Amino acid sequence: MRTTRLIILISASVVVAACTNQRVNANVAQQLSDAATEINGLRNDLAQVQSDLDSLRIVVIKQDSTISRIAAVNNIPISR
Repeated sequence: MRTTRLIILISASVVVAACTNQRVNANVAQQLSDAATEINGLRNDLAQVQSDLDSLRIVVIKQDSTISRIAAVNNIPISR
């Protein structure tokens, strides 16, 4: 008796799961696709920001060395 109830419950669950709305599935798939597109866009933006940051670091290093040279020529002490 208990096994029969379990089989009926599992069968009912399978039937309910198989009767999902196709429009809902399509909407979910579209939303996942949109989310993936946005994530790729954010990844590209992050790569651009990292590149810009690296470029700025190079500029700051060059300016720092230039300031240090100017200070050394004029005998100005620089605290670091």
